[in-house]
Amino acid sequence: MGNMPVGANIPLAQVPADFEYIAQTVVPEDSSTITRGIYWRRSGANPRVGVHLMHPRLDQSLNYNILPLVEAGYAVLGRGGRWPNNDIETTHEHLLLDVAAGVRRLRELGCEQVVLVGNSGGAGLATFYQAQARTEPPGRLTATPAGDPIDLNRYDMPAADGIALIGCHPGEGVLMRRWLDPSMVDEADPFLTDSALDMYDAGNGFRIPPEPSAYDQHFLTSFHAAKEGRAQRLEELARTRAARRREARRRAEEMTGRNEALAQHFRRIAEFPDHLRIVRALAWPAWVDPSIEPEEGRDVCLYNNHLRPDLENYRTFHAAYLTPEAYLSTWSGMSGRAQTRARLAEIPDPLIIVHYAADGVCHIKDAREMFQASPAKDKQFVLVPATDHYGFKVLGPHERGPRNFEGVHAIVDWMKKRFPPN
Repeated sequence: MGNMPVGANIPLAQVPADFEYIAQTVVPEDSSTITRGIYWRRSGANPRVGVHLMHPRLDQSLNYNILPLVEAGYAVLGRGGRWPNNDIETTHEHLLLDVAAGVRRLRELGCEQVVLVGNSGGAGLATFYQAQARTEPPGRLTATPAGDPIDLNRYDMPAADGIALIGCHPGEGVLMRRWLDPSMVDEADPFLTDSALDMYDAGNGFRIPPEPSAYDQHFLTSFHAAKEGRAQRLEELARTRAARRREARRRAEEMTGRNEALAQHFRRIAEFPDHLRIVRALAWPAWVDPSIEPEEGRDVCLYNNHLRPDLENYRTFHAAYLTPEAYLSTWSGMSGRAQTRARLAEIPDPLIIVHYAADGVCHIKDAREMFQASPAKDKQFVLVPATDHYGFKVLGPHERGPRNFEGVHAIVDWMKKRFPPN
């Protein structure tokens, strides 16, 4: 287990000698923030088709899907957004303008067609972007879920020509809503627990992996109902805090020139993020009870390759510390818009979805529902057996093998028929 491969990046030592990788700085239209990436191609080539790879949080410039795409003759721009490795302030509505800048850069570099590749959480971002890019002004969004203004109708958002999703999931907010631990009684006290709702309590059927757990239907019904209750509480908490900041901005503007001391007081309130602290957000019974989703074909407990989800539940989660605005836009399953299935339903473009059958993050049911939601007349679904969320082969319970490139090769074959590289 200690030597198990993890992560989505490839080492530069694996890059063939005839590949070029050129550093890029990309500035979105709404900001002076410099975002970074790497432009990949075969040495001396000028590909007519480019691939854009981006994730809401993670830098995709060394993503494992890049090399097979470049080998096939495509250009790839792998990059990070304006909030790399940090979700504290991430709002997807602003990230759309980062994607737009990347698509424009590929066009500037000579790419006549662009395919958005969404890996993992990049799927929600890519589909959200394409849905808004395909919406003609003035029909685009004009505010974030927290109510802060961002008029996407003002910006150049060139649409891509195709969508390829691999090792994708239904969206960060969807996962947060699904994984919240409902046994947490008080958001301010991570150890206060309702044992009747604790999936990691032996009395409810939990066993330490690799021994499988077994939950009865009564427990699962109560568990999922309480999970929705916690999601609603977090939603209301975020909305209350975001509204307080918006009202303070309004009052500061109202008092400016009339009462500067009071205006300054409200400015301070408006600037204070009042962060949400998200803990205990890794609780999904199917990870440890193989009878719940037998069609998944996963070995027991393979969330992110961790053997002990009961302990991982108490460690630092991706979204451990968030502004209320970031929660509502990125990690809320109720308000967040970067939900892959919903956005795919708005996109008619050619689509391929590659699902890894041993993925502990995305379920095969999710992947099929995403595929079915797409109205595209040209779409393809590929199931890659015995492969985990990061594209590694599953050799047995908690045992990983080398990277499996079957999925990206399927994307290459799909692209060659629709978007030939030359």
